[in-house]
Amino acid sequence: MAGADSDRHRVVIVGGGFGGLFAAKFLKRAPVEVTLIDRTNHHTFQPLLYQLATGILSEGSIAPPLREILRRHRNVTVELADVNAFDLKARTVTAARLLGPPLTVPYDSLIVAAGATHSYFGHDDFAPLAPGLKTVDDALELRGRIFGAFEMAELEEDPQARRTWMTFAVIGAGPTGVEMAGQIAELSRRSLKHNFHRIDPADARVLLLDAAATPLATFGEKLSAKAARAIERTGVELRMHSRVIDVTTDAIVVEGPHGEERLGCHTKVWAAGVQASPLGALLARAADVETDRAGRIEVEPDCTLPGHPEVFVVGDLMALNGLPGVAEVAMQSGIYAARTIKRRVAGGRAGTAKPFVYRDLGSMATISRFQAIVSFKGLKVGGFVGWLMWAFVHLTFLTGFKNRWIALFKWLSAFVGSSRDERTITMQQVSARIVAMRAGVRPGEESLSRYVEDRDA
Repeated sequence: MAGADSDRHRVVIVGGGFGGLFAAKFLKRAPVEVTLIDRTNHHTFQPLLYQLATGILSEGSIAPPLREILRRHRNVTVELADVNAFDLKARTVTAARLLGPPLTVPYDSLIVAAGATHSYFGHDDFAPLAPGLKTVDDALELRGRIFGAFEMAELEEDPQARRTWMTFAVIGAGPTGVEMAGQIAELSRRSLKHNFHRIDPADARVLLLDAAATPLATFGEKLSAKAARAIERTGVELRMHSRVIDVTTDAIVVEGPHGEERLGCHTKVWAAGVQASPLGALLARAADVETDRAGRIEVEPDCTLPGHPEVFVVGDLMALNGLPGVAEVAMQSGIYAARTIKRRVAGGRAGTAKPFVYRDLGSMATISRFQAIVSFKGLKVGGFVGWLMWAFVHLTFLTGFKNRWIALFKWLSAFVGSSRDERTITMQQVSARIVAMRAGVRPGEESLSRYVEDRDA
């Protein structure tokens, strides 16, 4: 177990995402002691969070416990704590625990893989009204809002208020936004069919908005155009050249080609931008270096912090050669850092590591069931073949043999059939949505107020 030999090289890894987890796994048989610190007890397979939010997969199948994944790694200790300080001179990391005194861990090598969070471009007040999709908490919150919206529409008597409940706005037409919008449309038109008596879920209006000219623009003009056609076939309203300038409890305000427009909707999903974890700024201050506009740290070619060859910054937190913030970059840079540490411990010099070279595995995004686009080394694929490639890659990288079979079974149930078993929401979630509206009851929402009053009574 880690800590048994105090003379061994001490490695601290901050973050249990793709970068941190793959680094820890690569160090399994190395003569080092590893301490992995994360604020949650699980590793999140972020590319499938939208399927958790729309009732296809459960949280356990895409967020296995870190202790379970690393149970056979005898040199790894997992600490549930929230890092809040780096002392680069003393070579220690300090973190707050849920209980007890702060945790201070010394290191000989440090890997910071804290990932990224949402960017609201200076409008952080939008966050409670339009959650993003980066964590299991985010996905479960959105699941409650999405399925809760249909429940509230069923209760609503006023047609206009009902339409507001049945309008869903996804802000941002990158991969996350496209996948989310497509699955909300699929959910409303297939999975919820015959589930309600007073509403027809197929009447749901799904809006996908972006200030750019085309969806999935990074895939190139050909695939972007193919994606746009496929998105519209699902029933999603594609609103390009549309910038969201305000978000309220029951609407968004959009600045588009024809001026400002207010669109009534209770359920909003923010997929418009990301920024590095706040730990990036914390580490940058400790090292007296700058961060870029997205909060990432400019690293050396070997992924180390300038002036500190013992500190590696990997994944979404590093700025290196314009690399994108995707899972593959995090995995490869995490393994690269771990390999460099193993080489140093084995007697190699700190300055002999070759620069990190990213091997591009391509980009892919699903649009709806059996429809996806893939871009890989000049190969442009769409439709069902693209979806098969997407499914194969995601099953390959999903953590755990059992989780792969669960995901495959759930996909068959949801896409070949129409079953979505993971639809449970709590009354706490539904109540929270209603309580958020109680400060100002608008016309047509009297029935909601009566519902709250009856429930509280």
